[in-house]
Parts: sequence; structure tokens; C-alpha cells
Amino acid sequence: MASKAPTVCDGTANVDAKSSEIDKELTISVITEADTEDVLDLLKRFFFKDEPLNTYVQLGECKELEKYCTKSLGEHSSYKAVNSRGEIVGVILNGTIMKPQPGDEPPEKLATNCAHPKFRKIMALMDHVDEQFDIFELYPDIDRFLDCKILSVDTNYRGMGIAGMLTDRTLEYASQNDIKLIHVLCSSHFSARVMEKMDFTEVFRLPYADYLVDGEQVFDPEKPHVALRILTKRLDH
Repeated sequence: MASKAPTVCDGTANVDAKSSEIDKELTISVITEADTEDVLDLLKRFFFKDEPLNTYVQLGECKELEKYCTKSLGEHSSYKAVNSRGEIVGVILNGTIMKPQPGDEPPEKLATNCAHPKFRKIMALMDHVDEQFDIFELYPDIDRFLDCKILSVDTNYRGMGIAGMLTDRTLEYASQNDIKLIHVLCSSHFSARVMEKMDFTEVFRLPYADYLVDGEQVFDPEKPHVALRILTKRLDH
């Protein structure tokens, strides 16, 4: 399985934000390589700090996560929400995952060459999930899927349905490119809730209390974030 990372999206809106700062004239458009720095700026201010596992390990600056976030932008399958001032206030970062073919070398473990010790713990969890669950076994007729890797919204703009708009545009992209399955790995209760509202179905769940290394629980984020979940949506049914 190719690399995945936990996602986070709509939570509770920031009630302290000044209403004058909220620009409700939003457009959804494709992310290009030229948006890289602006996308990373948004993620550093919100996703890097707010995602439950990042928060639990106090991740801080992480070049490995930055590289992961931007590596699929060249596919032009990721989308941004932009206000009328040209500011990016939400993103969904997607990438296409192909089914391994006979004779392919097994993919390297995500944690193997991860130099950041805190991020390595998260990557080791992703490796564990890959060992426990193979989406191509569940969907043997599927030769590729679109992986919604990261969904993040500016705190001041949450509660406005931006995550849903970004997901809708992703579904449109998949349909237009004959991709029959959408996949999202959710470490956040809020991101999973958004996907369930979009008719995604849970196909795998790992409670954080059940993920042990040397007999000890590794992650114990604040409630309601109690499990890592994989949700999918088929577009040909």
C-alpha cells in the first residue's frame, strides 16, 4: 500500500473570530505546484497543530510531513477553497494509488527512513494499518483509487461546509477520470463525521487503545478522537 497520513477537517468554529475577518465569498479550484508555499502555510497553522496525533506527540516542525503533503500536487487532483482576498482557507490533498502488480517489489515501510522521531511514531502506526488491512483485497475489481490524504480548514472558516465542498469537488474529479473508489484514512472524529455525512462507509477501525508497542499504548489523543478509521465511497454503485 502507498503512503497515507491521518486527516482532519471541520471541528467547531472559532467563536472569537471577528465577523469582519470572515469572507464568505469562496471559490473552489484546483491546486497547482505554484500553490505549494501557500498550502504549506495553511497546514502549518492548522493541520500540523490540530490533527489529533500531531497534537498528542507535539509534532512541531516536520519537513517529512511537508514533503508528504505536497508530493501529489503535480497530479492536479487536489483542491483549495479561496476567499475573495485570494487567501487559501481550506484544502483537500488527494493522490491516486495503483494496485500492486505481480512481481512488484513490496513498498518500503513508511517509518523506515523517517528521520523525525515523533513523525516516525505516526508512520509506524500507518505501517501497522497497512499490515492489517488491504483495500485491494476488499475491492478485488478495483485497480486504483483516489486517496484523500489531508483535509484541513482554517479554524475561522469551520462550520461553513467547506470540507463538504472540497470533498464534492474531489468526487467530481474521480468521476471525470473514471476512478471508481475514494478512500480516506481518518485519525480525527471530525473528519470521519464529515465523510459519513457524504455517504462514505467505514471499512476498517483501529481503536487507539488497541495499538500497542512493546505492550504499551502509543497514542491517547483527547476525546472524541478514539480510533483511526478508514472510510470509502464507491462511485460506480
